[in-house]
Amino acid sequence: MTQDEIFMARALALAAQAAREGDEPFGAVLVRDGRIVAEGKNRIHTRHDPTYHAELGLVRDYCAASGVTELSGCTLYSSCEPCFMCAGALVWARLGRLVFGAYDRDYCAIRGFVPNDCSKLIFDLSPAAPEAAGGVLRAEGVALLESYFDPARGALPARRP
Repeated sequence: MTQDEIFMARALALAAQAAREGDEPFGAVLVRDGRIVAEGKNRIHTRHDPTYHAELGLVRDYCAASGVTELSGCTLYSSCEPCFMCAGALVWARLGRLVFGAYDRDYCAIRGFVPNDCSKLIFDLSPAAPEAAGGVLRAEGVALLESYFDPARGALPARRP
């Protein structure tokens, strides 16, 4: 396994844990100098906060605990491509590198939403965008999303206009 795959596997494990705990299956880890310095998972339901996505929650919590406000020396591993909100936060935090598993287009196809390239759209417009690489352990990420958002399971229906 590559280093990216090892850290992505941890992000996927956090995503699965979030789902078991009543939240949606998204996880993230923040790595500096080859070691994990923070972990995050989706908490929108358990924290009653629609903005508590894995990436944004991780950035908020890590920056508050560490006293830093820029992450240029870090890589964030996310189980799925960050949404517009999270991609914007990563730009403002000056993240150095982003690695994600499933693409937002995969998520949108599963949910029946109009497809996006969230992080690409935000990053293409930003002079402070992180380096980004997608599709690491993509099949595993897509399988996790499919199992959670399976209509037979009674998961939340698509609600985007």
